[in-house]
Parts: sequence; structure tokens; C-alpha cells
Amino acid sequence: MKRQIVLIASLVAGLIAALLTSAYISGKNDELKRKEAEMRRKYGEMNAVCFVQRKTKGSVITAEDLKSCKTIRVGNEGLVYTPDDKNTLVGRTLLTTVEANIPVRKTDIEGYSRDVGLSDQIAKKFRAFSISVSGSASVSGMVRAGDEVDVIGTFTFPSDEGKNKRGDLATVTLLQKIRVLAVGDETAKTRVRSLGASSSSPSGYTTVTLLVTPREAEMLASAEQKKGSLALSLRNRNDIVTEDELPVIEFEKIREQIVELNKERNPTGRKTH
Repeated sequence: MKRQIVLIASLVAGLIAALLTSAYISGKNDELKRKEAEMRRKYGEMNAVCFVQRKTKGSVITAEDLKSCKTIRVGNEGLVYTPDDKNTLVGRTLLTTVEANIPVRKTDIEGYSRDVGLSDQIAKKFRAFSISVSGSASVSGMVRAGDEVDVIGTFTFPSDEGKNKRGDLATVTLLQKIRVLAVGDETAKTRVRSLGASSSSPSGYTTVTLLVTPREAEMLASAEQKKGSLALSLRNRNDIVTEDELPVIEFEKIREQIVELNKERNPTGRKTH
């Protein structure tokens, strides 16, 4: 009898955990859709080409693989294929695996080598702005042109009296979901032309050029002049979610948030390996 009670209790607990996990995932999906809708309203939409289903690296494209879709205009204009390009894609080879319903970037397809400068990749009302990063600040040099990043700054912040506290550093996320136009002197387009020889990022670059608004460019220029440093946090190319409120992090804040942050990573409370 006790064994049956334990079994039933375990099943109930498992069901509750599954329901809570499902509710959590559903909430995140709703948040993702809301964020995407906000970005489409803010930055506008454009027609693009997507794959009907997931296509792996090395696949040869057929007409049946392609369909028309919509995507956010800013940051994609000039970098993704449009419905007018469909016929030019048939018979060409994929240089990377592309998910279904995700706009096909020109850097994904073999043979894209239009010899133009960087300016045609800059959306209207935006600017290209370079920051100095290297080593771990550039995710160990693995950031590539076409990626999206968050920009994080660590500075000596003034106290309430307007004076710096000696050795008291604070970290803050300055910008989220920013398109990388170039690493060093390599853009997404020049990288495609060199993929036949190597598909790796250029080594030893010390600057990364970002697509930003004029106001964001001013903020980055000011931040680079302060006593501190900038670093990049690499995002998944399909992740459009941004955080509305990110706090300034100091050492005491880190100690306070350790438990909370770990709970966010493991909301079910189960041990992970």
C-alpha cells in the first residue's frame, strides 16, 4: 500500500512539474512573439526568402525548398535574399545549416561575391561604428561579420557625491541585439569570398564594427573614453528577445543575485549535469 502511495505521489509530482515547465515555456514563447511584433512595428518589415524546412550545410537548393516570408527590415536590408532572387538560388550550395522559416542570408549561399564597400550594408538612419575589442572581450575572437551581439561595459562609476570610489567597478549592458558589420577589415561579403580557403574568423583583429543609431554611436564613443572596458556577448542569430531592465552589477550585487540567477537557469529545481 505504501509503495502504491509513493508511486502515485511521484506521478502527481511529475505531472505538476511538467505542467509548470509547460507554462514557463508557453510564457517565454508568448514573450518572444510580443518582442518580435514590437521590433517589426519599430523597424519595419521587408519581403525575404526562407526555406520550407531545415537545410543542412552542403545541400543543393531546389525551387521546392524556397518560399517567401517576411522579416525585420533594419539590419537585414541588403543582407538577405528577396523573392526576386529565388531563381538565382536554385542549384547553389549552402555554406551553413539554415533553419526553416528563417530568412536566408547572402553569406549562407556559395558564390555571393559582389564587390562593394561597407556603406551599402548600413540601413537608413543607422551608422557603422567601430569599437576596440580583443581576446575574451571579442568572445575569444569567434565573433563574425553578420553575427548579433550585446555590448557590455565595465567602468569606474562615480559615487552619489560624484566622486569615484577607488577600485569600485560596475558592469552594465549598454546595447542589446546589435548587428556586427565587420571584424577587423573583414565584412560578411568579403568573408564569403574567402570561404573556399577557410571558414574561420580572421585571427588577431582588434576592432569590431557595429550597426547602431547615431545616439548609440555617441554613447559608445563616450563609453570608450571612460576608464573601463567594453566587451561583446555573442547571441544566437535567431534570438530576438531583449531584457527590458538590466541592473548595474557591482560586487555586492553579484553576491545577492547568485541564488536568483541559478534559479532562472534551472526553474524546475532539478539537478542538471
